[in-house]
Amino acid sequence: MHVCNALMIFAELENQESLAQRVLLYPKEWDEAGSGQQVLGPRIATSKRLLRDAAKQYKVMLQPVEPMVKLKSESVFPLGGLLSLTSFNRLLFLPPSGLVLDTSGLDHLFTLPMEASMLGIATGTRDEKVLPSIVLLQPSNEAFHSILASIPSGSYNETSFLEKIPLVSDMPEDQIHVVARTSDLRLEDRDFNSSKFLEETSYVQFSDSGIIGPEYDISRTKLGLAQPKELQPLRAWREAYRRYMDRRMDVCGLDLESMPTDLRAGKQEG
Repeated sequence: MHVCNALMIFAELENQESLAQRVLLYPKEWDEAGSGQQVLGPRIATSKRLLRDAAKQYKVMLQPVEPMVKLKSESVFPLGGLLSLTSFNRLLFLPPSGLVLDTSGLDHLFTLPMEASMLGIATGTRDEKVLPSIVLLQPSNEAFHSILASIPSGSYNETSFLEKIPLVSDMPEDQIHVVARTSDLRLEDRDFNSSKFLEETSYVQFSDSGIIGPEYDISRTKLGLAQPKELQPLRAWREAYRRYMDRRMDVCGLDLESMPTDLRAGKQEG
């Protein structure tokens, strides 16, 4: 549940006294759900509880939004819609699911020069197919309408959209550890320092093959296939998952979710 992940991020921003304003967008239809005789589904009911917690405990501005794209089976809220929030000079989007470790590195990103209305920060290779793990946005009406006009009628693919976001070409020396992906830990060798990783990384994005998200109760077999082989990277990997699970319970009051029935038979995406 991505609302819980957002709440976990806001909680850490509050705990570490980040000065960044916090805004959470949610479907406007949630405000109408439960009115009259309509009964809320369990997921929407939990999401609305978490929204109230976000506003009350972590100084989060709640912003109901209309869908930008309507497909046959669902309404879609593209990332580009954030460009319409022109009351903000700069926005920082952290794609789920992720874990904030050090907010100071994230705060520094608000000072990066903007070469375009949207910039991505990725780890590892700068191949153009690498998806950004953090997205910086500079809202404006011009940029918003340009993005809106570029979305084909009746279709939208978030992955394709993210692939087109230009990446920051050169990160300042003091910000090179701002983001990491759990899948990259498999590439580290025995000289890797897990304590240093957990102290210096600002945002860890979970992106392991065979694991659809850290919010799910994954079997030991699948965890074993995804985890790093070297001891130090393995310690960092396990600690990231442990902290995510603990914060999910502490902040949201939620256990890990059961695997979706269509994925229990080993049909998980890589």
